Amino acid sequence: MSQWEGKSKGTPTGYRIFVFLIKVFGLRTAYFVLYFVAFYYYFFSINSSKNIYYFYRHRMGFNFFKSLKMLYKNYYVFGQTLIDKTAVIANLIGNYSFQFTGENYLREIVQKGKGGILLSAHIGNWEAAGHLLKRLETRIHILMFDGEDPKIKSYIESMKSARSFNIILVKEDLSHIYKISEALASNELVCIHADRFLTKNKTISAKFLGKKTFFPEGPFQLALKFGVPVAFVYAFKADLLKYHFYSSNIKYYSKRDGHSIETVLNDYLYDLEEKLRVYPEQWFNYYKFWN
Repeated sequence: MSQWEGKSKGTPTGYRIFVFLIKVFGLRTAYFVLYFVAFYYYFFSINSSKNIYYFYRHRMGFNFFKSLKMLYKNYYVFGQTLIDKTAVIANLIGNYSFQFTGENYLREIVQKGKGGILLSAHIGNWEAAGHLLKRLETRIHILMFDGEDPKIKSYIESMKSARSFNIILVKEDLSHIYKISEALASNELVCIHADRFLTKNKTISAKFLGKKTFFPEGPFQLALKFGVPVAFVYAFKADLLKYHFYSSNIKYYSKRDGHSIETVLNDYLYDLEEKLRVYPEQWFNYYKFWN
């Protein structure tokens, strides 16, 4: 079964270095440094390289040489998204341009006044997505596991004034469910990443990119339970300083209409596979995703 520890990589010092490079030397200099950092991970991060190579070679169906090339590109683009994430936190987002596809669907959700659930994945850049969603003029919440290093959380919290969304932490006492309910009742949007789970979570299996694997049951259960409009959203790095935001059309799920968790999951995976065909270099699950 997939193994993920519920936390991201990095240190407070790393975030401070990124902020320093961006402010003093600019984004392009920070990106230049990444060429060397990406080579380090390419050769010495054995486990993550093996898992990402498997993704390109056996799930995307690329040949041997293209898979190796995509592996390096993946590390490099991931480094760029980390710098971009830091730029968003430090309120340096003015350097970027944005393109929107499907924004009208999200505005329609807001107009309905029932709130909405946005399902996404660890592809592209969720920090950029959160920043772009503020255009909708309603409060945005992102559901996250409370597994980060306390020092990293403290540093990010020190710059939270620049953050354009609220974080709802997943708690064992299920208090996050009440916060989600309150947000939806206030016509706010809740964004959930539905591709990762911790070992103690309930899971549901499905075929994804040609092979069976497991997904967390919770996000799809919530989409079915609350009966509010649902959309699948992503923000991909389209160019050096450009992001492309996508939203699917609006989905409605209800047990009364014969829908199940599998209905939501299959729709989500269909949309996710389509996006990965366009942006395969932005798959950022570095652990063993498939059995």
